[in-house]
Amino acid sequence: MAPYEPEQDTSETGELRAGRRKATRYVVPVAVAGVAAATIGLVPALATSGDPKLPDVTAQELIEKIAASDTEQLSGTVKISTDLGLPSFGGDMAGGLAPGSGSGGAGEDGEGSAADPQSKLMELASGTHTLRVAADGPDKQKLSVLDDAAEYSLIHNGDDVWAYDSKSNEAYHSKSAGKAGESGEKDAPKDLPKGVPSTPKELAEEALKAADGTTSVKVDGTAQVAGRDAYRLVIKPKQSGSTVGQITVAVDSKTGTPLKFTLTPSGGGSAVVDAGFTKVDFGKPAASTFDFTPPKGAKVTEEGDAKAGKHGFKDGGKDFKGGKEFKGEEDLNGLNVIGKGWNSIAELELPGGQGIPSGGSGDVPPDAQRFLDSLGDKVSGDFGSGTVFKTRLINALITEDGKVYAGAVTKDALVKAANAAK
Repeated sequence: MAPYEPEQDTSETGELRAGRRKATRYVVPVAVAGVAAATIGLVPALATSGDPKLPDVTAQELIEKIAASDTEQLSGTVKISTDLGLPSFGGDMAGGLAPGSGSGGAGEDGEGSAADPQSKLMELASGTHTLRVAADGPDKQKLSVLDDAAEYSLIHNGDDVWAYDSKSNEAYHSKSAGKAGESGEKDAPKDLPKGVPSTPKELAEEALKAADGTTSVKVDGTAQVAGRDAYRLVIKPKQSGSTVGQITVAVDSKTGTPLKFTLTPSGGGSAVVDAGFTKVDFGKPAASTFDFTPPKGAKVTEEGDAKAGKHGFKDGGKDFKGGKEFKGEEDLNGLNVIGKGWNSIAELELPGGQGIPSGGSGDVPPDAQRFLDSLGDKVSGDFGSGTVFKTRLINALITEDGKVYAGAVTKDALVKAANAAK
């Protein structure tokens, strides 16, 4: 079956649209993996079974089926995990760096809330997790992260968003959605906090943003996932130099809902990202699924609480001391995008124009310098010298003069981009 070839728009409007999509194309490999370090990967546990016989469809038809999917009611279990190949740190350092280590919000000291979703959901950035999900339209959703002896739940019901951490018996409540503003109109209800894609549909939507002339998209057989017949949509970079090997999305043959998402690296080995339903029901969940009342004795933190955070946040972050709200690309220092498609590389400057201290500079103690050197590979070129920090998906080169080159590309591609920029 011939691969789907996205049409190219050479009109002035198309060029403007391409300009707006430039940054999107860079972040696609990152977002596909769940905002870079927040990627998800489960390998054998979600192995599909069977090879159902389904009517032939083209890649274009299957993409349209995903886009037209209007599934608003479902419940089920999703397994997600990550294998970025990041170095593991022991002792106190792990406690300060590992997602979900407790460095974000919370706890017994009365600062912050262990249930704050902005920090709690980052636990999905590493390891293997089992989620229970449920949805009933745009106003009712629930996501629960199951642990061996605890459960973290995030519930959106109308104007209320509740989060509850059973381990600490703490709850976090937001009631900012749906309030009437000065115009007298209500704000649009807000969904669960965004940040880490947690369902195959969210991941698939990010992957399909990359479906331009640099991408091959085709249907490659069928599979059965969570007892449902599905088509396999395969998305591959056409260019060499990307760390992304291919993305496979299992699409429900009846509803068009993505059931399983797998991202494998070009370097081989286990999947970097693999997230999929192990159970799914497209029926209407019980109304009680979205009910929540804090258990007796639970500590409840309201959004905007002056003590909500140990990093100076107050009033929902409006009074953050020593910083400002991050607005994305416009807040990055001189962001430039080199290349296109899956080989896009972000170029930016570190504040102060200084890179990683080099050995013998005397700027850092010897032990600290050895630690920094162990994290990356030393490289040199027309740009001078620098250090490449690698994962199985995202790599970054930091030069001695404070330039950063980052993308889902190989080390050689980063060095080539840095040389060409000089």
